[in-house]
Formats: sequence, C-alpha cells, structure tokens
Amino acid sequence: MVKWSICCSVLFLGLSSCNTGNQQEGSPLLFVPEGLEVSVWAESPLFYNPTNMDVDAKGRVWVTEGVNYRDFRNADGHKVQDKGDRVMILEDTNGDGKADASKVFVQDTLLRSPLGIAVLGNQVVVSCSPNIIIYTDEDGDDIPDSKEVFLTGFGGKDHDHGLHAGQLGPDGKWYFITGNAGPHKVEGKDGWTLRSGSVYNEYTPYSTENLPSQISDDGEIYNGGLIIKINPDGTGMEVVSHNFRNAFEVAVDSYGNMWQSDNDDQTASCRTTWLMEGSDAGYFSAKGDRTWQADRRPGQTIAEAHWHQHDPGVLPVGDVYGAGSPTGMVRIEGDELGEQYRGLLLSADAGRNIVFGYNPEVIGAGYPLQNRQAFVSSVDQDNAGYIWHQVEEDTRKWFRPSDVTVGTDGSLFIADWYDPIVGGHQMRDKIGEGKIYRIVPKGKKLTLPKIDYTTTEGQLAALKNPAVHVRAFAMQKLTEQGAAVLPELESMVKNEDNPFFRARAIWMLAGMGAQGIHSILPLMEDANEEIVLTTLRALATYAPDQLLDEALRMAKEGSPLIRRELALLLREEDWGETSEIYKELIKAYDGADPWYRNALGIGMKDNAETYFQENIAQLSAENWSPQVASLVWEWRPEVAVPALQARLENEDLALEERDLALETLAFIFEKEAAEAVKKTAEMEGILGEKAQWWLHFRKYNEWSSFLQDWDAPIVLPDAQPNLLALIAQLKDSLANNEQKQLAFNQLAENPSGRIHLALIAAEGFFKNLTLDFSAVTKDEKRPSVLKVLKHYFGEDAAIDEGEVLSLDKDPVAGKVKAIQNCAACHKIESSGNEIGPDLSQIEQKMDYPTLVNAIVQPDAAVGFGSEAYLIALKNGAVLLGLLQAAGPVVTVLDFQGKRHIIPAEEVLNRKQLPISLMPGPAEMQLKAQDIADIAAFLIQSHTSN
Repeated sequence: MVKWSICCSVLFLGLSSCNTGNQQEGSPLLFVPEGLEVSVWAESPLFYNPTNMDVDAKGRVWVTEGVNYRDFRNADGHKVQDKGDRVMILEDTNGDGKADASKVFVQDTLLRSPLGIAVLGNQVVVSCSPNIIIYTDEDGDDIPDSKEVFLTGFGGKDHDHGLHAGQLGPDGKWYFITGNAGPHKVEGKDGWTLRSGSVYNEYTPYSTENLPSQISDDGEIYNGGLIIKINPDGTGMEVVSHNFRNAFEVAVDSYGNMWQSDNDDQTASCRTTWLMEGSDAGYFSAKGDRTWQADRRPGQTIAEAHWHQHDPGVLPVGDVYGAGSPTGMVRIEGDELGEQYRGLLLSADAGRNIVFGYNPEVIGAGYPLQNRQAFVSSVDQDNAGYIWHQVEEDTRKWFRPSDVTVGTDGSLFIADWYDPIVGGHQMRDKIGEGKIYRIVPKGKKLTLPKIDYTTTEGQLAALKNPAVHVRAFAMQKLTEQGAAVLPELESMVKNEDNPFFRARAIWMLAGMGAQGIHSILPLMEDANEEIVLTTLRALATYAPDQLLDEALRMAKEGSPLIRRELALLLREEDWGETSEIYKELIKAYDGADPWYRNALGIGMKDNAETYFQENIAQLSAENWSPQVASLVWEWRPEVAVPALQARLENEDLALEERDLALETLAFIFEKEAAEAVKKTAEMEGILGEKAQWWLHFRKYNEWSSFLQDWDAPIVLPDAQPNLLALIAQLKDSLANNEQKQLAFNQLAENPSGRIHLALIAAEGFFKNLTLDFSAVTKDEKRPSVLKVLKHYFGEDAAIDEGEVLSLDKDPVAGKVKAIQNCAACHKIESSGNEIGPDLSQIEQKMDYPTLVNAIVQPDAAVGFGSEAYLIALKNGAVLLGLLQAAGPVVTVLDFQGKRHIIPAEEVLNRKQLPISLMPGPAEMQLKAQDIADIAAFLIQSHTSN
C-alpha cells in the first residue's frame, strides 16, 4: 500500500499563486505517495481549459484547449475564443521546474473543444470531432506549414462523448478512441467505411440522429464508443474494440496491451478495463438498440446490468470503482519516479478529483485490475470518504484531472481542467482557468535529456524514453535504417533489465524482415510471459505464417495468457489451418476464466457451429462438462438447441446447469430456441418462472417475429378519442382563433391533454398563434409534467442561488425532505427509485455549492440519459419519459417510473426536448431552506454510514 505524504514542504493551494479560492490552512497542494513531491508547473494565463496533453522531444508540453466547450450552454459571460480553440506549447526555458513560456501553435475554426493531441516529430495530430487533423511544421518554427484532415465523420462535435486522443502504438499503427455520441461514418483512405451508432442521442445544436444497427464494410455491427486501429497512411482501418459509453482515452503500452476507463451514466459504475482485440465492451445491447436499463434482468445489480456482464460475448468489466468521470490514461514504463512505479497504470478521474494507480497483474488469461490505489488526489486519499462540512466551499474538489502524461525526463504531468462541476456538459468557471501539475521524486532533480534523432545512438536512446511519442518517433527513425541497427536491437532484447525496453525492440526486429524475425523466435521460450506475449503479437503483425508454424506447440505448452492471445490472433486465419490449434486451446480452458472464455468466443466466432457439430454434438447432453456448457453459452450456436433443450428438461441435472441452458437458449435468436423456452414456461417452479420472464422480454426484441401468437399481448397506453378531436380542431387551418382557444382550453383541462399540448408546442405549432396559454398549468400537479409545460408556455421565477448558499443548513431535516421530494425518482442510500441518477454517492462528484446549483437549475447541465422525450403513438397516446430502446421495439420509462414496451411501427413520432425530466424547485414547491437542507444531507458521505 502506498503511504501518503502530507508534509508541509509542499505548496499549499490557498497560499500558492494558483488562485484556487478558499482552502483549509495546512492542506497540501495534492496528496501524492511518500517519496514524491508535486508543484504547479504551469497555469493560466499561459493556457486555458486544458483537455489533453502530449510531450515533444524538447520536453515541452503541448496542450489542447477547450475554451469554446459547449458555448451554447455557457454563453453567460464565459471566455470565448472567436477564432477557434487553440493548441498551446508550454516550456520551462530556465530549468527551474516551472513553465515560463507559452506560444500558440495553431488556432483554428475547425477546433471546437478538441479532446486529443499527439506530437510525432514535426506532425501534430489533433482529435476534434468530426475530424482527425494533422498539422505539419516543416521548418521547425512552431507554426504549421500544412494541414490535412486525416479522417472525418466522427460524431460528437463539441461533445464529451466524441472523438478522443490518438496514440501511435508499438506496432506502428494509430489507435483512436471515440465515445458514443454518434453516428460515426468514417471512410479510410482505401475506401473502407466504418459505420457505428446506438440509441444514445443528446440534444445539441450540431447533433444528427444517432441510429443503432449500422453495418460497416466488414459486415459487422459496431455500437457506441469504439477504438479504431489504422495505418499512418490512412489505410487498413479496423475496429479493435467497441460498445463503450464514453471511454476517454486509450493507452497502448509497449507490450501492445490496450487500457481504458469508461464512464457510467451516473449509476456509480465507472470502470477501468484491459481490452482484448475484437471485444464487445458491453454498454448497449448487441446491436446498440437498447440501453442497459431496458435489458436489466431481475436480481442483477446496476453494475452487472450496466456493462451486460451476464450476457455471452461481452468483455469482462475489469475494475468497477463507482461514481466518477474518467479521463486520461498512461502507463509508466521507466524508472525515473522510482523502480516501484515501473509498470504503474494511471487512470485520471475528473469527477473523483483523483488519479488512480494500478499495478496490472496477470491472473489467468487477463488483467482483472484488482489492486486499485489512490495515486494522486486533491481531497484526502479518495473523496469517497470526504465529509462536506469540513469546509463551507472546498475548492480542492475543483481539481479536475483531464489528462496525465509522462515527460521526457520521466516526471509526471497532470492537467487540471479546474471547475466546480464535471459532467452534464457544462462549465461554471467563466475565466477558463487551468493548471498543470508536475510530480517528481522528492529531493531529486530530473533533467531533460538532449534527444538527437539524427544519429543511431540518439535514436536508440530515444527508444528508451518514457514519453510515449518520443519513443514512437524513434521507432520510425530506426525502421528507416533497417538492417543496419539489427545488432543494437538484438542487444537490447538480450541485455536490458526493463521488459518494456525489450518489448519495443521486439516490435522493431519483427518489422525488419527475416533476420529480425529469426532473432526474436527464441523469445517464445522467455521466462517473462509478457515478453512471449509481445513476440506473438509482433509475429502476427509482421510474419503471420511464422506464427502459424509455432502456434500448435504454444497452444499445448503456453500459459493461459499465451493461449488466450493465440485465440485472438488466429481468429481470421483459415479454419483448415487453425482447427487443431483451437482444439488444444479449448482443451486447456478451465471452465471459469472469463477472459479465456471471451477470447474463445471472439476467436471462434465464425467456426463455433462447425466445432460443435464435430466435437460436441455426439456427446450426451446430460454429460457435458462445466467447460463445455460454459463455451456453448459463450458461442450460443443454433445447432446446439436440441442439446440445450434436453439439458433444460433433464431433472437429474442440477438447477444451476439447467438454468445455464435456459439462459443460453435465450441468446440464440432462432425460432427453435424460442419454442424450447415456450415449452419450459409451462413447467412449475423457478425455471418455468424464468422462462416466462425471458419470453416476455424477448417478445419485444430478438424473438418478436417468433412470439407473435404467444399469449402476452402488447398493451399500449390508452388514447382518448375526444382529445384527438380537440387536437384536430386546434390544428384546423380553417378554424378561427376563438375556436382554437376553446380547443386549447379543453385540452388543458385534461391530464393527458396537457401532455399532448406539450408535444404540439415542442413541434413549434404555437409560434405564430396569439392564444391565452394560462390555463395549461393552473391545474397541473405532476412536477415533471408541470416542468415541461412551463418550459413551453410560461417562465418560472427562479430561486436565488446565493440566498440558498447563505443559509444555515440542517442535514437531518434534509434527509426527511430528500426522501419526500427526491426518492420518487432517485436512489438515496438503499431506498428510492431509479428514474434519475443514484444520489447516494453524489458527494464524490460535487461540492455543496455545485449541488445547490444542480437543484436550482436542473437544466443547466442535463445528466446523460436524463434527456426528456415526448413519444407520440399512432393510436393517439403521448408518453413523456426517458428513451431506453429505439430498435424494432421502443422502450420508454415514463415520468412516473412505468416502463412501456412499444413496437416501433406503433410510434408516430418522438421529440427530444432540450430539458431534463427533473422538476425545478417551484414544481416541487421547495423553498430556499429546503434546498439548503437537502443538499447538506446529500453531500455527506453515505459510504461511511
């Protein structure tokens, strides 16, 4: 366990030049592990609103700014860059450990909230939806001489869930990651087109409708956020993992491992995950047309359902650490901070005011990331345990680490967005303040190396550099030399103690032809299995035939980690050449390792049916081993239906085995599987009940065409014919104003009529009419409906936020008030509903003033997934609620918490509203004192209760 240093030798927030506001006396600048120290390296006005960083060979820090972030929501006096956002270069020119120079590399109208930067030699690669832009500085004057839109078509312009940073991997390919703000339609330089979408839609001035089940040129459906891998010339694009919510950054280490952290939708389910190639990360349903809420099964925890962890074909989740807003990631591969930090994976979380640290440990076939620690934080070790009343307004919780990167000298840089709020697509800091902190070993001066790419010696030294793209550029320069540098690279593989250095040399050698390949083959027997892993990956990239020659032996002799990787690497090879290899891999599966199982699912995707017929079909179904039953669940082949039905009906088998057979059938989207489950539904007992549940669920999605005659008719919300007649009169172009007013008033007298009027207003019908709208709100008692009506038909007097903040507060009274007013929609501790976000851990994201703002102005930062919809049905009914599925079946959770499952053909229209369902204080009849008390209660740490 890392010990925490809070010694007084570090700078104090309240006493430094950081302008951080009120701070407790004696509070450290940041909490860091003992033996390290932190300083403010740079701060505004050298730059503003930092979103991402990279480091060049001179040790300078390059920063993308997001000053113009969401200015359609932040137009009330916030700083604006009229000529577009900027890329800044920051430098410590006198070596005193603090940046003293800043220059604009580029300011571009194409840059609106850029979220990624990579500096590779004289090229600067900027990620800013919808584009990846490459700026080239030919003459080294820090002014771009050319600009190329490398790729375009990514969704999420000016959106957190858009395109994020790219990294050049050790295999020489670019890796770019994007969130789920699609649709993404991106064409590579060779014409191959990616198409990705989902049911996720959020109102912005730039968004187009995001649609699920889009098919890319490889015939696959990719959902939500994803990672693409592509050659530097823009060819060979492929999706290497998909179905994220909003994975902000991918870190690719020297072994070729991909690491990411993914945001939840305010359900305390953020995660840090190691990714396998070809994986489905499990946020949406398999085709992206349903949210986890629509798919949640009885008894599942939110985290299990959120990442579909009990569905076949889904990547194991990794570390689910609770509430937060994850951002930048990097892996430390050098020893400059101390040998104990070599290999440490860092994951910044802006919502949690923290940078987590992990020591990735191989367990079985994967990296479960079970050893999370708080590495850097502004509030204690982790604000999960922080108590709000220690200070009235604690600006330590304004520390919002947006990125973390390693400098050329091995020091650690952390960019701080610095704002009282994160998430909800809003800023409250109006001046664009930002900081960059630098972490170094205590009492040790780190010096910038002089990097010389013009000599072999300089290139080899740069290959060992801790900065990601400094060493990546060295790999490019060494590759240009070819065979001339083979001896030096061979020596690095044999003689270096640092395995990351050895791994980089392996990739280099593999790309240098037969002699280089020959020199790495002995590493297949290396004592370090991650070196063996790297060798396999390098062979798969540069010499796939050589990999095939070695694969059968490795399948028989390798560790679970190596066997897992073979299952992934050989997935596109001809089955005739790999069938014996996969048999060995399957034989070695222990029936329990989730990484191994998922890898066999990915690797056997196109051949599982064949394998089943040749190797499992002849087995007696009741005698399946746990390994076989587990793999059949993962593969869910259609040909397995008879055997699964036999297992399901066999009363001699344990209940758990029969239940697994039922679940497997429920994921086979064929009529025979549906019929088998229908038969089971006639049974008495728990299996019959579960079969009934699956039939009710599948009738409205993948089995809809098979269950049309099953006795579970869809019940649509009732329509009222008299309302439809009044709407017709209101919209009649021949009706006079008096007749329209009469129809309006009669609709306003009816609870359903008022929701109809909200939809008509949302469609813009009333813009040119001079009617008296006062009747529409006077009898409305439903807070969410009243909120929508006021949005379209009248302004509400706002509560003075300052008055709330000035009041004394009583958290004990606040608990009673919170349960009375908030629990109808929100989870609070262990009670309440799940229409809105769980409030039990809200103190991990907000301080007291920010929470007050969220209650007083609920539309200032709409929580993702909380956007209100009006859904009009063809029978004339209208629903107000949250959209949870938008495929063949539309699922709506209405404002009262009732879930409606509706065939898409029954939907006439759906209108997304620019507001949330959360009522304001007036709709809930809350006074200033009520808000103060409720916020005081919620901001306490409930985790310690």
